[in-house]
Amino acid sequence: MHNFTSKSSTIQDIIKGLNLTKSLFVSSIIIGEPHTGKKALISSIFEDLPLVSAKDSDILKDAIKQYDELIITDFEHIQNIPTSLLEDKKIIATANSITNQSFIDNLFAFIYHIPPLKDRTEDIKHLGNLYIKEAKNKLMIQKEINLDDISLNLDQNTKSLQASIYKYVLKHSMDKEDLKESLYNYIYEHIDGNNAYKEFLDIYEEPLIKAGLSKYHSQLKLSSILGINRNTLRKKILEHNIDA
Repeated sequence: MHNFTSKSSTIQDIIKGLNLTKSLFVSSIIIGEPHTGKKALISSIFEDLPLVSAKDSDILKDAIKQYDELIITDFEHIQNIPTSLLEDKKIIATANSITNQSFIDNLFAFIYHIPPLKDRTEDIKHLGNLYIKEAKNKLMIQKEINLDDISLNLDQNTKSLQASIYKYVLKHSMDKEDLKESLYNYIYEHIDGNNAYKEFLDIYEEPLIKAGLSKYHSQLKLSSILGINRNTLRKKILEHNIDA
C-alpha cells in the first residue's frame, strides 16, 4: 500500500493526467526535487506495476527484459540502456533532474513537473497537520500541537518538513525528568576542556533568560522572579547576546 495525499491543485492536475493515460500504452515521467512525493504518487496510481530504480543498472536491465510495463525511479541515473528497448515499453518514471532533454522528449509522451513543497502552500498545511497527528500517535502524546507554532524546514521538502515537526513534538512533550536525562546524555558525550562548568551552565542560563523575557516582557519583573538583581540580569543578557 502506497500512501499519497495532496491538496495542491497542481498535483491534482498531474493525478488526473496520469489516470487518463493509465489504460494507454504510453510512457510518462514526473520530474522534480527529491522528497516531493513523486514515487508515492505514481505507486499509488500504478500500484500493480513493478518498480525498479535506475541507480542499479543490472537490476534495471533485467526488469526491462522481463516486463513490458514498469515504473523506473531515479531516471536521471539511467545509462547503457539502448533507446530502442525503452521505446517498446510503457515506462512510468520519476527523475530528480533532467540530464538529456531530447532523450526525455523523444521517449515520454507526457512530461510532468512537480513543484517543490515551498510552492505548494496547501500541502504544507495539509501534510504538516498529518505529520503532527502521526508524531503524536507514535510518541503517545496527548498535548495539543499547533502547526503555526512550529518553525518548518522545507529545504528537503517532505523529508525536512516531517523531521522538523517530529523534533518539535518530541521537544515540547518532555517533562522535567526527560529534560534532565537529555542534558545528562548531552553533557556526558561532550564534557571536556578547561572551562566546562561555564560552558554547560550556558545551556541552562540562555534559554532560562530568553523564555523569561518572552513570557514577562520586563527585565525588572524577570529579575524579581529569578531572584537576582537587575544589573546581574542585564550582564547575563549581554553575555549571551540576547535581544532584549
